Amino acid sequence: MKPYNTQESKKNEIRKMFNRIAPNYDFLNHLLSLNFDRLWRRRMVRRLAEHTPTRVLDVATGTADVAINVARKCPDCRVVGLDLSSEMIRYAEGKVADKSLTDRVELMVGDAENLPFGEQEFDAVTASFGVRNFGELPRGLSEMCRVLRTGGRCYIMEFSCPDDVPLFSSLYRFYFHHILPVVGGWISRDRQAYDYLPGSVDEFPSHTDFEQMMRTAGFSKVSSLRLMWGVAYIYIAEK
Repeated sequence: MKPYNTQESKKNEIRKMFNRIAPNYDFLNHLLSLNFDRLWRRRMVRRLAEHTPTRVLDVATGTADVAINVARKCPDCRVVGLDLSSEMIRYAEGKVADKSLTDRVELMVGDAENLPFGEQEFDAVTASFGVRNFGELPRGLSEMCRVLRTGGRCYIMEFSCPDDVPLFSSLYRFYFHHILPVVGGWISRDRQAYDYLPGSVDEFPSHTDFEQMMRTAGFSKVSSLRLMWGVAYIYIAEK
């Protein structure tokens, strides 16, 4: 699925979409998730910090929430945040500077499916609500595995479709498909971007299928942690 359904590649459309919604991205993330996105990111970073990494790559870093949290939680760690959108990186740079973390958080525009790093450069690789937007998901996962050192860990957080609790599932789907696109589109002035969000989640693999995709990409000891009855999952794997 693509946000705008033009003749351009998904990657180019995703780049344009995030450049457009960057000014309201953080506000809408926190508003539309009722701040659960913040709690979930912190939970993922706590798991990462247990292994005291010294060099971390945050793929699809957006406005650098995870990169900032990692730098705060792991004071001896250096973090690289990479994103396809130059506007998202511009806003991320402002946040990193405001928190006096420019000496430990490096931000760059780049393609997750063609990472500009050598093999085994990082102790950990993270991605928060970003892999769903990859043009070629298997290639992006393989690249994340390639730059991770042997024994290092990968942490991916992504939305899913909750099905185990029927009443909650029905309410969530109504909100996700009918309320969120209206509010997000009105504030961001890009309704297609917020129609894309629930559509892309619907198309994303189930958590068991995604775990298998990670294994195929080269990861081992793949597991997942369900969040809020399956609204999202944190996937943890080793290389």
